[in-house]
Amino acid sequence: MAFVNENYLKLPGSYLFSEIARRERQFRSENPDCDIIKMGIGDVTKPLSSAVVEAMHQAVDEMSGQKTFRGYGPEQGYEFLIEKIIAHDFTPRGVKLSVDEVFVSDGAKTDTANFQELFGVDTVFAVTDPVYPVYVDSNVMAGRTGLYNQEKGQYDRIVYLPCNVQNGLKPALPDVKVDLIYLCYPNNPTGMTLSKDELKTWVDYARNNRAIILFDAAYEAFIREDGVPHSIFEIEGAREVAVEFRSFSKTAGFTGTRCAYTIVPQEVMVYDSNGQAHSLNKLWLRRQTTKFNGVSYPVQAAAAAVFSEAGQRQIKETIDYYMANAAIIREGLENAGYTVFGGINAPYIWLKTPGQTGSWEFFDKLMREAHVIGTPGAGFGASGEGFFRLTAFNTKENTEKAIERIKTRLS
Repeated sequence: MAFVNENYLKLPGSYLFSEIARRERQFRSENPDCDIIKMGIGDVTKPLSSAVVEAMHQAVDEMSGQKTFRGYGPEQGYEFLIEKIIAHDFTPRGVKLSVDEVFVSDGAKTDTANFQELFGVDTVFAVTDPVYPVYVDSNVMAGRTGLYNQEKGQYDRIVYLPCNVQNGLKPALPDVKVDLIYLCYPNNPTGMTLSKDELKTWVDYARNNRAIILFDAAYEAFIREDGVPHSIFEIEGAREVAVEFRSFSKTAGFTGTRCAYTIVPQEVMVYDSNGQAHSLNKLWLRRQTTKFNGVSYPVQAAAAAVFSEAGQRQIKETIDYYMANAAIIREGLENAGYTVFGGINAPYIWLKTPGQTGSWEFFDKLMREAHVIGTPGAGFGASGEGFFRLTAFNTKENTEKAIERIKTRLS
């Protein structure tokens, strides 16, 4: 008899975006001629840049030659890509990294889900609420969360850090000692950011409590304002306590191409039951070499082209395009009387649902009356109830059309 990993049975019936897709399919089947605008899942609509495509074509051609063909690559990633990552993303910000501290992967979602494997099942961890669901669900699967409290909409053993209107959607330090902290800035789903001083408070907490911060910086390229850190390693002492996740998905249109990277400094330590320190970098390397065979050469060559002169120019144009959409959404909703957050340093807009409207109720209303798909805030956690997320990853034409529909069709 094969027994199930019963931790999986603690999960909700379906992943948030799977439930959104199910409701959309049902609505489309009942309204086949309806023109639906999708602003829910954070998938991009702009194609890969020409610099990226040309580099991928060249790499594919190399794979056809006897002398230029490549089989298994290094699990950690090719140095030609890693060196460009360090030179373009970190060195200009005063962050020093070595090649063996950068791990190329097939996605930040994969890495943020898998990284928890390195920690003991009794590790106490904290998440902001609302939160990107993968942080929570992956720990549920590992047996680290206890049972789901249906009344609270939370798991018993997770330390939740509420982000609400009262605190400006910025979490306070936990009032109990935690070992692991998930932070995502610019934030998914709220689109909010932390200043350097605010982020330093978290680094200081981690250093004082020998905790580790898992910092998701997948949206750092969308930051527009000065004084907002793009990397946690801009903060003094962060190399001792932080791991950072980044991605090409939203910045360079790699959602279907798949490439990302994770920074694990040599200084970050994790401890065994005897109090002996172990290198988190070496443990992640051991995990990756066992369970991962690396990102394909053509994809890594394409990712390296992002850092070329042409690539940087083209990627900036794409990011500017999405952030212009974000401004259309934010300003349009504000003019319509909505309370809105985000959309300044991130491609996400977080809005307060009207009156006492529930977030799933608002989802259905928006879909049926305005034919626009968004994401219910409740899907990101208990503190997300009464909020709703829209993304800027659509065409300008569809974005303008969607906001006009919201203004005119929702009563």
